[in-house]
Amino acid sequence: MSINITFPDGAVKQFDAVITGLEIADGISSGLRRNAVAIEVNGEQWDLTREITTDASVAIITRDTEEGLEVLRHDAAHVMAEAVKELYPETQVTIGPSIENGFYYDFAREEAFTPEDLGIIEARMKEIVKRNEAIEREVWDRTEAIDYFKGIGEAYKAEIIADLPDSETITVYRQGDFLDLCRGPHLPSTGILRDGFKLTKLAGSYWRGDSNNAQLQRIYGTAWSDKKQLKAYLKRMEEAEKRDHRKLGKALDLFHIQDEAPGSVFWHPKGWSIYQTVQNYMAEKQYQRGYQEIKTPQLVDISLWEKSGHADKFGDDMFTLSSDERKFAVKPMNCPCHVQVFNQGLKSYRDLPLRLAEFGSCHRNELSGSLHGIMRVRSFVQDDAHIFCTEEQIQSEVKEFIDFLHEVYADFGFDEVIYKLSTRPEQRVGSDEDWDRSELALEQALNENGLDWELQPGEGAFYGPKIEFSLKDCIGRVWQCGTVQVDFSMPGRLGAEYIAEDGSKQVPVMVHRAILGSIERFLGILIEQHAGAMPAWLAPQQVMVATIVSDANDYAQEVANALRNAGMRAEVDLRNEKIGYKVREHSLQKTPAILCIGKREAEEGTVAVRRFGSKAQTVMTLEDFIEQFSEEVSEKRMFEAEQAS
Repeated sequence: MSINITFPDGAVKQFDAVITGLEIADGISSGLRRNAVAIEVNGEQWDLTREITTDASVAIITRDTEEGLEVLRHDAAHVMAEAVKELYPETQVTIGPSIENGFYYDFAREEAFTPEDLGIIEARMKEIVKRNEAIEREVWDRTEAIDYFKGIGEAYKAEIIADLPDSETITVYRQGDFLDLCRGPHLPSTGILRDGFKLTKLAGSYWRGDSNNAQLQRIYGTAWSDKKQLKAYLKRMEEAEKRDHRKLGKALDLFHIQDEAPGSVFWHPKGWSIYQTVQNYMAEKQYQRGYQEIKTPQLVDISLWEKSGHADKFGDDMFTLSSDERKFAVKPMNCPCHVQVFNQGLKSYRDLPLRLAEFGSCHRNELSGSLHGIMRVRSFVQDDAHIFCTEEQIQSEVKEFIDFLHEVYADFGFDEVIYKLSTRPEQRVGSDEDWDRSELALEQALNENGLDWELQPGEGAFYGPKIEFSLKDCIGRVWQCGTVQVDFSMPGRLGAEYIAEDGSKQVPVMVHRAILGSIERFLGILIEQHAGAMPAWLAPQQVMVATIVSDANDYAQEVANALRNAGMRAEVDLRNEKIGYKVREHSLQKTPAILCIGKREAEEGTVAVRRFGSKAQTVMTLEDFIEQFSEEVSEKRMFEAEQAS
């Protein structure tokens, strides 16, 4: 018996007998064997120890790849579950997947885990790694597996098995005395996990994510290919903690959230100043790009959402109420209402493209456990717009939008954008022909802009494909913000028509687009990107005029008035405090410029300028400062990342 193995480079090697991925890796190099964690066989991930019995195309998965990290993180979850069972035998294990940057496992246990328990569990995990227990895949009979897990008190595992499709092969992985239901793949032994993991936090969860089910306890962890990567990640997380928008929002007096209005933001004067600056900036940019701003109602009869398809798709996430024996929904998105504006009055092909924009206030019934500061809320505003156009205009409109988006992101200090094209999901509206055309239009727009992009099959909206635009911040985190979606379906469902050049009635294409997405969320990202030290054009308090002696009070007021007349947001600090105290206080508030005014400055008509992040002080005329600072604001210059931290 011989087996032909085809490698990714097209090379073929013949083996005289069945062979495993581990043996293939070992035959290539000892280094590859040390770093191998799994193998891909004909596109499917397998354990390295699983025998290959027929001709196959294979690729070795190493620990330094995304696929390899996912295997390591999944194994870390299993090792954590084994540690928990050894330490707390009465605990039931439920579900434990790998996630971005780490893993978690949900446990059913009457006694609550404590932060101190994490250290104990992590220490036991290291013992299990040191034991280097073999991890073995076993195929079980379904009934046998259900009976086994019921017999050892693992009711959740038994339920999972019972709910699996009849066609599903039941595989159980054994490591030491611990057995867990899993599809795999897994490492050959626990020792290969090494020491690049750490448990990070506790959280609550519900069985299968349903709040009607039993409450569980979730333990999160992170895992990396080695300790060096782990340390780098923990350092990034430490920096992220310093930049947490919730802490900075309180320290800088920007906003607050309270239980009486869950998922809604109370904006304070300084925070609202940033909000208005961002919204006014977007309004001006949109006007320059040919958008017309509109405003649509908050309460709309449920029948409109039924016609658009949103009631069926997102009904559970909508807030509803009844009045006059009618049912209304609080607007969860803006698109159906924009079609209603389009439908008023007869439209011609000459009116297209018609670009309608709205800072639309939306409400969605997000789960309370998913709310997070101002980044995940129930009440938010989108910089939403919809472009009604012909099919021939799609490419130019999407291309123009991408140019617009790049300009905006650069002004806010983001120069790295990630592009993903999401195509048709299983549950969708519209014909395959419409989806073919809209997907092709977006793909061509990306290619014509010379952009590198990633395909996300099946991740499109239910009414059309989309491009997602994600930002990478200064500490390497990725935030999905902008989107553009081509919709051949909704305009027709809601009766939108225009008169074509040949006199016929045609349905316009609807391009959904947003750059910031939720303004609340984008502001949270901005606060963390700049560590609260907003660039001068965004800062709520751009200049603070602080007196050194009371004799300079009148001149300080004159300076502040001159700054305000020049369009700056300036305040005056006339308190009877030492100038060092004032400077420290306003520096903690991350004010971009502090003008120190003493007797000499008052006599000479100058200002002593202290810039945020610098210990240097520069004396200049008031006119020179106004000219230089105004130029900085108009050019929307950024602080250096290290200066803002």
